[in-house]
Amino acid sequence: MPASASRPDPTVRSGRTRPEVPPARLSSDRRRRPDPATRQVAQGLGWFSLALGITELTCGDAIARWLGMPRAGALVRAYGVREIVQGAGILGSHDPTPWIWARVAGDVLDVATVLPGLTGDPRHRANTGIALGALAGVGVIDVLCAQALSDAPLAPSERVRADYRSRSGFPKGIDAMRGAARDVRPPEFTTPEGLRAWA
Repeated sequence: MPASASRPDPTVRSGRTRPEVPPARLSSDRRRRPDPATRQVAQGLGWFSLALGITELTCGDAIARWLGMPRAGALVRAYGVREIVQGAGILGSHDPTPWIWARVAGDVLDVATVLPGLTGDPRHRANTGIALGALAGVGVIDVLCAQALSDAPLAPSERVRADYRSRSGFPKGIDAMRGAARDVRPPEFTTPEGLRAWA
């Protein structure tokens, strides 16, 4: 007899199917239900991404010169395209969780790009410090929002709701339960001696 035939499938033996694998924390799931405040923050980050992306796309050369990186204009414009895509994803998706985590990754990339400016031209170090401070502040908001979205509870799946929707609470049916308690006599209760005066 083959070895595979001698090993019964645990799912067949128990009569149950394997449970669904929970979704990854970074993936999109339409069942995710964040609180209203987290949802509003995510929407705000989406609009911020669009505005920042348009600014970087149209003023990439000026931003690069302001940071003391005059040759990085094309890179700033590429980052602008990234911001626009992320903003559109946040605003257009039912669950923005993966898009907010993409913003977190983008924040790390932005910091890595701007950070060398602290050791570059002294005339632009103050601008670099301002840019890094802004990136750090936005990055903290992105991380907190992404974490809150990932920790949001999941609503029951449609299959679970359908299973409970078909249950009446009467195992033998409603007709079989009619009159079932007709012959039941409740037990007699004796009033404690200390309460008989008020009985």
